[in-house]
Amino acid sequence: MSDLIIVESPSKAKTLKNYLGKGYVVMASLGHVRDLPAARLCVDVKHDFAPKYAVVKGKEKLVKELQEAVKKSDKVYLATDPDREGEAISWHLATLLDLDLKEENRVTFNEITKTGVTNGMADPRRVDLDLVNAQQARRILDRLVGYKLSPFVSQKIRRGLSAGRVQSVALRIICDREEEIRAFQPEEYWTIEGKFATGHKVINAQFFGDETGKRDLKTEADADEMLSRMQGAVFTVNSFKKGTKKINPLPPFITSTLQQEAARRLGFRTERTMQIAQQLYEGVEIDGMGSIGLITYMRTDSLRVSDEARNAAEVFIRSQYGDRYYPKKPNYYKSRANAQDGHEAIRPSVITLTPQQVKPNLTAEQYKLYDLIWRRFLASQMANGVLNTAKLEIKGTQDHITTDRYVLFHATGHSVRFDGCSVLYDAGEGKETMPPDVNENDVLKMRTIDKNQHFTQPPARYSEQSLIKTLEENGVGRPSTYATIISTLVGREYVERKSKQLIPTELGETISRLLKEKFPKIVNTKFTAQMESDLDLVGEGKEDYVALLHTFYDDFEANLSKVKQEMDGVKIQLKEDQTDIPCDKCGRMMVIKVGRFGKFLACPGYPECKNTKPYVVDTNAVCPKCGGKVIQKRSKKGHTFFGCDNYPDCDFATWDKPTDRRCPKCGKSLFKVKGGYVACLDESCGYKAKSK
Repeated sequence: MSDLIIVESPSKAKTLKNYLGKGYVVMASLGHVRDLPAARLCVDVKHDFAPKYAVVKGKEKLVKELQEAVKKSDKVYLATDPDREGEAISWHLATLLDLDLKEENRVTFNEITKTGVTNGMADPRRVDLDLVNAQQARRILDRLVGYKLSPFVSQKIRRGLSAGRVQSVALRIICDREEEIRAFQPEEYWTIEGKFATGHKVINAQFFGDETGKRDLKTEADADEMLSRMQGAVFTVNSFKKGTKKINPLPPFITSTLQQEAARRLGFRTERTMQIAQQLYEGVEIDGMGSIGLITYMRTDSLRVSDEARNAAEVFIRSQYGDRYYPKKPNYYKSRANAQDGHEAIRPSVITLTPQQVKPNLTAEQYKLYDLIWRRFLASQMANGVLNTAKLEIKGTQDHITTDRYVLFHATGHSVRFDGCSVLYDAGEGKETMPPDVNENDVLKMRTIDKNQHFTQPPARYSEQSLIKTLEENGVGRPSTYATIISTLVGREYVERKSKQLIPTELGETISRLLKEKFPKIVNTKFTAQMESDLDLVGEGKEDYVALLHTFYDDFEANLSKVKQEMDGVKIQLKEDQTDIPCDKCGRMMVIKVGRFGKFLACPGYPECKNTKPYVVDTNAVCPKCGGKVIQKRSKKGHTFFGCDNYPDCDFATWDKPTDRRCPKCGKSLFKVKGGYVACLDESCGYKAKSK
């Protein structure tokens, strides 16, 4: 007999086996084993929202295997991830496996290292039913909104649509920004730039104002007026001030900041970032060490760092960089007011495992993300950097005019005095731009003065990075849900990605307008944020989740009934995208429609003409097998892949995305492949190069 430990994933199980020894059997549940079935609502609203769970389809055999393993074990430990969802999975497992919920059989690992596993196994506890209820409440809320609101939206707009509780708020945020952009009226303004010489050195300075103070130049006439006052002027150094500025280290990553920085610095999509981080947490095979978790748990909103990790960082920093790189007092960071503080900030589990050391054992993406996490954490524990700063004010007066009238130019700059924390993680100070040393009243030679016209710009569309920041600032959703929110909006074609921007489609804007008008609470950021706070209270045992569900649902159901009556018989029409493809039967230009299985082409002459065609996205790439067109296709499960339009005569198909580049060896199309490369998929060629 031996003890049984149940985790979610096989990779996590493999890493645990590396530390536990022969007395344990480790099995994986492969995620959720029990959930609300998809076919029906499965929530009894008349009996306090009792959920009707069932074994996840396809996992019946796995559940039986787990039940058999339980019978053969002395003790069972539930070691799912240390968050609400992990707690709920443990509860479902305990229920299905007939385990005693009063028994202390729940263990958690903040890091999957020998120390982390040993500490976790030494401190078992009961399954936390408050956390379970918080997760149940969220699941039931989302089911109620999704299954009640989605059919209404589908009926009023188009078949097969969905309207989720948090995704609808995110969609509104994106759509509201698009409305701001459309309503934006650009305003003209002008700037004046001057180049001044002192000896052989040139000073670049910006016009600031005149004797009345700062001047905004709104028209060309304003700029010309100032330029006329500069003709024949004598320019002197009015003041030259030097100082210093601290570069404060950035705090270690939490989930949301990791997602933002990975998007900004690495170009990773949010969903991909979390997938890679999960791999690094669960364990990677490292030469000479076996499987080891390289980072602590990646779903966290706490900036707390353990004393053990802080001490390890101090030793490493002092030994590798010198004593002056460690602060006089350790750095501490304050978490947000609504942070759950259940876990530490994201950090490397073993400080001394540098990115370069583990690089041979990691994929390119794993290395990039680990390097980012490692550098950010070590830098967060380092001393401040120090910049030398300078501010130069240049005064221009005309000989024949009283010195009470003048113009002012400003020039600023900085240089690094001590790099400190920025030796590992650049905080964005930019390159050095220090103006040359001058003295007050030095006369400067004016070389050129130029005026430049500008226009104010509309607010930028959201990127994944900026949307996550906005969701977090507004308390909408939780960082662990952001990846799913964004992928759902894109997958449903409510939003499309273009040049890293999230742009609402006509369909997305139509849904958002309907929800904003008829269900203002559902898409209100403050209401949704308050719901998140209430769910936190449930998790802390301070609020009853059934009461919370009643508070929400009773009002929601009443409003839904009212809106259904108001819109009885109303159908919202979407604009149809016309193509340049003529109908084979009547010659009209076909339009793009969307059905259950995605986009298709249809004749606008329906019902007189019922002609339809598959919708084909031409990638402009050439098939490496037969020279035909490579087009975008969909698998039965809805995944995008690429194949030849000569199918079935040509069976070329690939998951690799085509590019507009051609192979320098054979002239065929290049495709993006793993590791940041482009490659020719003609096997006889074999060309491969780093992607630009």
